[in-house]
Amino acid sequence: MAKSKPDSKVRAQVREAYGNVAKKQSSCCCGPSSGCGSAPRPATEGDLGLSCGDPVTFSRLKPGDAVLDLGCGAGKDVFLAARQVGPAGRVIGVDMTPEMLALARRNAEKFKAATGLDNVEFRKGTIEALPLDDASVDVVISNCVINLSPDKPRVFREAFRVLRPGGLLVVSDIVLQKPLPAKLKADKELYAACIAGALPRGDYLAAVRAAGFQEPEILSDRLYRATSAQGDPIAAGSAEALEGAAASITLLAGKPR
Repeated sequence: MAKSKPDSKVRAQVREAYGNVAKKQSSCCCGPSSGCGSAPRPATEGDLGLSCGDPVTFSRLKPGDAVLDLGCGAGKDVFLAARQVGPAGRVIGVDMTPEMLALARRNAEKFKAATGLDNVEFRKGTIEALPLDDASVDVVISNCVINLSPDKPRVFREAFRVLRPGGLLVVSDIVLQKPLPAKLKADKELYAACIAGALPRGDYLAAVRAAGFQEPEILSDRLYRATSAQGDPIAAGSAEALEGAAASITLLAGKPR
């Protein structure tokens, strides 16, 4: 597995990129460069267009569940999950970017006013060192975030730690189908666009297994196409090299009882 960039440098560039997104309330990661194919749009209950999948739909949430969203951003998936777990449940979002957390908390006030639910919480922290107790949640979700981490295996170990026995990990993420050219791997904008820092598919799944999870099940799998980069100032110049290089997947894995 290739060495990652130094943690501090990676976190600084990701924090800056997503802090700017929060300030502008516009898309950075789910533009064409992410393979999601949706255009930038304003935030509505935390939707900044930053996702690359729909982990909540696959999460088998039940009323009363405790849920954790890794890299929650402005709270889109937190609010979706909060509706499903209801007033007896709880959804915690963790993010390292102050601007995102501020936006998420403002969105939480709107969510409470619209639904009457007061079952969400946002905490500052990194997904490699989660500010949660051991075995404290039933489901861990994440949406196009783990690929941004400089230590992805540690993220999965942390998710395993905070899950209760029998709990579920459901994440949507970008994985590589083939190695990227060195020039593209060094591109900080492509890193923030969820491509350059992604792991090869096999390494990603191996890291999930190594953390202790049962065999991951791929629930959704979409290949990146060069035509997705049309009009994208980040990826358009690299579209040919990115053709077929990455995929957006959603996987489910369980913690043994």
